[in-house]
Amino acid sequence: MTRITNHRRRGNALIEFTLVGIPMIFVLISLFEMSRGMWIYHTLAHALKEGTRYASVHGQSCYDGTAPCPITIADVANRVKDSGVGLIPEDLNITISSMACTGCAPVQSVSCNPLSSCLLNTTQFPSDKAGNEPGLSEVAIIGTYPFRSAIAMFWPGAHGGIQFPAFNLPASARERVHF
Repeated sequence: MTRITNHRRRGNALIEFTLVGIPMIFVLISLFEMSRGMWIYHTLAHALKEGTRYASVHGQSCYDGTAPCPITIADVANRVKDSGVGLIPEDLNITISSMACTGCAPVQSVSCNPLSSCLLNTTQFPSDKAGNEPGLSEVAIIGTYPFRSAIAMFWPGAHGGIQFPAFNLPASARERVHF
């Protein structure tokens, strides 16, 4: 009698793995994708914060001990690029702005779509005219970065024919000019 019972249970492990294991693998892959999306967003926010901080400490009163230290759009863009480890500069779009007062309209605004288009821009930032006053002026950087899910590679028949849309992760940073 025992022999017949064991014979009937022989395929249970395979069926149980199919019913439980395969969905758990997809849950695990989805967890990795969500984590990757959060990592990209955090890296984007950190890069924009570093670019804003860099611009805010190089206002009109900045002095490095020997001469004033004006910066350019390229300096800010390079700081964002260097701080955004893993972000592709050709996919990152940012707008760098300086405001003469808190909540005012931008005095100087430069769009870098993509970021790599501003890496050689020699325009001074913030400009000497306005939006460069220590304690009163603000510098802001707004950016977007597309997130494309890698789950598409598991889609049956997606051998390059199916393109899943990307969605943009937005982030921004704003800080007062310190010097």
